[in-house]
Amino acid sequence: MKKKICFIVNPISGIGRQKIIERLIDEQLDRTIFEYEIAYTKAAKHAIELAKDAASRKIDIVVAVGGDGSVNETAKGLVNTDTTMAIIPTGSGNGLARHLNIPLDLKKAMQVINRCKEQKVDTIKLNDETFVNVAGIGFDAHIGWEFARFGKRGFSSYVKVIMREFPKYKAQDFELTIDGKTVTQNAYLISFANGSQWGNNAYIAPTADISDGIMDIAILRDFKLINGLAIGYHLFRKTLHLSTYLEVIKAREIIVKQPGIIAHIDGEPIEAGNELKIKVNPLSLKVIVP
Repeated sequence: MKKKICFIVNPISGIGRQKIIERLIDEQLDRTIFEYEIAYTKAAKHAIELAKDAASRKIDIVVAVGGDGSVNETAKGLVNTDTTMAIIPTGSGNGLARHLNIPLDLKKAMQVINRCKEQKVDTIKLNDETFVNVAGIGFDAHIGWEFARFGKRGFSSYVKVIMREFPKYKAQDFELTIDGKTVTQNAYLISFANGSQWGNNAYIAPTADISDGIMDIAILRDFKLINGLAIGYHLFRKTLHLSTYLEVIKAREIIVKQPGIIAHIDGEPIEAGNELKIKVNPLSLKVIVP
């Protein structure tokens, strides 16, 4: 019996490569293995409902065709189900796809799906939200909010926002309760990493393991403006964990308190109130990997 596969396509994702998905499926999907359907998202969070519906219909594999936001929404709908998630990365950052070594070449990404190799990965619950890759507070969350208002997607736009905001952003104090131990931490940013990178090979948590049942809490301490270039170098060289400015704490649960927390999930800004409760949900999602 053939496997049932559903492609969830974000028609406005990232840099536009998803527009060729129908031809890609027709040319590259192994029809001896799969029978397929395509669903297009019509609004924010629509992919969650489409993924839930597919899981309820016992679809074997749901493919997120889009960027990190599309992948995150699809994962939300598939957590703790028997349906497996796959990724065709068409976004501008593709953080989770890169962490899982899924090719950015779309034909090669489709061949990964054809081989049907599965891996169970952790997901993380942040208040009422689920994420698979990276969430955060501080500077990266601030950039997430500013980037959402910038109006133009893509890596170059992201860099422009960072260069504009970097000189004026100040480190903040957070109350952290990490696996039951409470500390006050001044930080430039704090990332809650299941995967290792934000996207575009910017590795905020180079040692993160997505299937180990714990998260990497990457705390970047305040630094002088002159040190920014060196930190950026380490970030893209996958060596930031060697910097004296970064502390990585491995934990299963963390509570963050601060008035009016600004946060992001995979770059998408969220309103978080005054408290974040973040907890790992071990091996709760099946994904297709190379």
